[in-house]
Amino acid sequence: MIALAATTGSGSALWYLTRGTGVTALVLLSAVMVLGVLDLRGVATARFPRFLIDALHRRLALLAVVFVVIHIATAVLDSYVSLSWLDAVVPFGASYRPLGVGLGAVAFDLLLAVGISSALRARIGYRAWRAIHWLAYGSWPVAVLHTVSTGTDAHAGWLLLVLLICVLAVVVAVVVRLAGSPRKRGREAAEVAGDGA
Repeated sequence: MIALAATTGSGSALWYLTRGTGVTALVLLSAVMVLGVLDLRGVATARFPRFLIDALHRRLALLAVVFVVIHIATAVLDSYVSLSWLDAVVPFGASYRPLGVGLGAVAFDLLLAVGISSALRARIGYRAWRAIHWLAYGSWPVAVLHTVSTGTDAHAGWLLLVLLICVLAVVVAVVVRLAGSPRKRGREAAEVAGDGA
């Protein structure tokens, strides 16, 4: 990255870093969504125990947040457009592509709520944490809309392919989850009720 900055100028390096971290964050968030939707804990094996699946889900989510923060920081620091730190958290106030940047702010705010509630899970209780955690399911499609409505690569073939793969992966996960047996869904409901007590 330092070599890239030296050869292309810091503005260009930030622009490439903003694009790269945004796409990486979307791919990671999609993987987190797939793991969360499938709730693979129910199919844990001796080789992949439940704690390992949960740890993978948490670590990918944390890594995605790191990439989102770098994405935001590089976008704010880049002189190509005028974005402020406030634009990253207050939706639809940016002068540059207010809808697209605003969608990014909404997605980030939802991720922040999920992250903060996860850190405070022991204090706020399972039911409150679970209710807030559902915001992650809203954050992902908003992040996808942010991707297609903002940036210079919004309609590039390679990005559309990445988007297609991410969307298909999440849709397949949702279909698989919804197609689960009614007995399993009943067991999941009982588990949630039992965890909240």
